[in-house]
Order: sequence, then C-alpha cells, then structure tokens
Amino acid sequence: MTATASGTCPPAAPRPAHLEVCWTDPVSGHRGFLVIDRLVRGVASGGLRMREGCTLDEVRGLAAGMTRKEALHYDPARHYIPLGGAKGGIDCSPHAPEAPAVLRRFLEGVKPLLREYWTTGEDLGVRQDSIETAAAEIGLDSTIEAIYPLLDDPAGARARLADAFAVVVDGVPLPELVGGLGVAQSVLTALDHAGIPHGSARAVIQGFGSMGGATARYLARAGVSVVAVADAHGLVRHERGLDVERLLLTRDPFGAIDRTQLRPGDVTADGSTWLDVECDVLVPAALSYCIDLAAQERITARVVAEAANMPTLPDAEAALHARGVSVLPDFVVNSATNAWWWWTLFGDVTADSGAAHTLVRDTMRELTATMLRAARRDGITPRAAAQNVVERNLTDIEARFLAPGPDARTEPRERS
Repeated sequence: MTATASGTCPPAAPRPAHLEVCWTDPVSGHRGFLVIDRLVRGVASGGLRMREGCTLDEVRGLAAGMTRKEALHYDPARHYIPLGGAKGGIDCSPHAPEAPAVLRRFLEGVKPLLREYWTTGEDLGVRQDSIETAAAEIGLDSTIEAIYPLLDDPAGARARLADAFAVVVDGVPLPELVGGLGVAQSVLTALDHAGIPHGSARAVIQGFGSMGGATARYLARAGVSVVAVADAHGLVRHERGLDVERLLLTRDPFGAIDRTQLRPGDVTADGSTWLDVECDVLVPAALSYCIDLAAQERITARVVAEAANMPTLPDAEAALHARGVSVLPDFVVNSATNAWWWWTLFGDVTADSGAAHTLVRDTMRELTATMLRAARRDGITPRAAAQNVVERNLTDIEARFLAPGPDARTEPRERS
C-alpha cells in the first residue's frame, strides 16, 4: 500500500512494504518518508533519521532491516514480543537552521500513524531529546504511544522506561550506551571466534556519536586499542591507542571531537583515510553505503562490525567474505538499543544499569556466537546465517500472531 502527501512516491520495492508515505514540507520543500515494512500485533518499530540526501529507497531498506532486528530477538520465554519493522527519514541536514521545525512538521504530518501503528525514537541526525520535544509540541504523549495497548500495565511500563532513561553511567545516559555496548560485545565475541586476543587487537571506528562513542568506550575497557576515530571533521589517530574517555568528554551533541583537547601524539588526518589505518576491527558507525567494492580493497581488518545501518554494499561484502573478512551485519550488531527499549518497557529488565549491561552482553554474545558458528559450519556469510535465524523466528511469530486466534491483532484498532 502506498500513500502520498504533496508528492509522488517512486516505484514500490519488489516485496511491497505494508505502507509507504512520502511527505513534502509545505514550508521548506524538504522531503520526508515513512515506511512500515510489516505489522506484528498491529504495531511496527523503527527510528527516525534526518540527513541531507535521504531517499525512500534508503528508508525502505532500513525498515526491512528493522523487521529483521525485531525478529532476531524473538524469545517466547520473555515478556517482550517483537514488533514489525518500520523507519522514518527526512531529507534535510540536521545542522540546518530549519531542521527542528521540519522535524516537528513531519511528525505532525504522520501523527495518526504514530498514535496507532509506528513507534519511533532517535536515529542518525536526530537525538532522542529533540524528537521528544517535537512530539510534545504537536500534542503527542510519546513517540511510542502505539505500543501502549499491548501492555498489561501501561502506566507501570512507562514509569519503568522513564526511570531507565534517567539512569546515568559515568556521565552518560544509559540509553546512549546500550547500543554501543551491544556492538562491542559482538566485536569481542568475533575476536574470540577468530582467535585474536582482546589485548592485542586494534580498532578503527567511523562515527563518534552515541553508537560509535559507546562502542569505543567498551572496546577500550576490554583491552582493545582504539587507534583511530573518524568524525565529521576528519580522523584522529594514535598508533598506541587513543584516550577514548578523554575524547568522549570533548564531544559535541553530534559526536564531533574538540581538536584543542587532543593529547601530544594524537594525529589528525583527512576523514577519508579511515579505511587505510591498519587494524583488526573496523566499525562503520555513521554512514550508510560507505564501503563499496573499491573501498573494501583498502580494508586490512579481520572483522567489520556494522554499527551503522547498511554501511557495506553487497558486492563489497561478497569480496570481503572471499578474502576471509567477517562482516557482522547491522541487524545483529546494532540491535541492542531497540531490544533494550522493549525489554525495559515489557519488564524483562529493570531500570538498573548493571542488569541492562548483563542482559545486553549475554544476549549479544549468544546471538553473535550462534551466527558465526553457523556461518563457519555451513560455509556461508554471517549475514546469511543470521538471516536464517530471522526467517525461522518470523515463521514462529506469524504462526503465533498473524494467524486467527486470541494472540492475533492485525486489524486497525478503535480508540476511545
């Protein structure tokens, strides 16, 4: 099903999404997109990004990826039951003066879908506090209102999530850490799988926002030397390892490092050189489509961990796999933030940093190890191995929730 608002959508994807919305801002002319890939129990989950050049095809791919992330974490023993996948995107620079108003008008334009079907949060270029402010300005109680009817105790669940969002660990809010913790745990598991000691491993990270910064923090604490970090202004590197904690203290809200606070021995370079730094682990944590067939030839890492969404093009991934590089796919590696939200809301984990860290580490270790064992056993890529898990889980979810029965909820709901 395709809908338009002040614009015409490009042709539909080969497997049509449940719903696609194309929106044009009546004030600035910026375009926005919402894709609901599928609904489970009438609801879909996925963040909202803002970047110049964002396209409907990009949002389609991200929405399909959210379906995979949700299905990957299906565990019938938990209270959290995965939702469908969705994604929003706005073609506008988050640094533009009009960006906050464009964000607000986009949310106003899709507000009925936010109330009924789409739960969303921060993504590339959109901070959680910004999206919450915009939602409040248009009269939304929350950007996850659609999930409340699935909860036995909505008030208690909301209080639990609010308490969790108020938890601060080493000066950083817990929600900004769990995603990077999951990435780091996937990387550490992959290093173990490859027989590379943590203490001798070198990592390069592209992006130093919430995801990239937290990944760097937890890798460094595990003994991995983070030898280079790329942000919007270029590359910062140190052959013996950067002082990650110091750099984290100098970040601006968009993850840019204050160059005046660098240590002696820290070297700056053009950001395009991040692929050329010799390392064992490469973590693209910022941009989609940044590793193409030519770029992969520059990679020396044994492990590429996709902390960003869709950073590696398919032909590049095939080439990397052919020369023995493990590409850990985005829908596994960066799935912990989404899962932690729902574990907390549904009551699988308390608003406690220790409990959250333990659940994230244990879950991501098991998911990554299972994926890598299957890939090695079957002679396939880690992505293919993880996709096999997704397909099995989707079959179980569909049998439980999309077939007629007391658990199913596929029809639009009436609101009192």
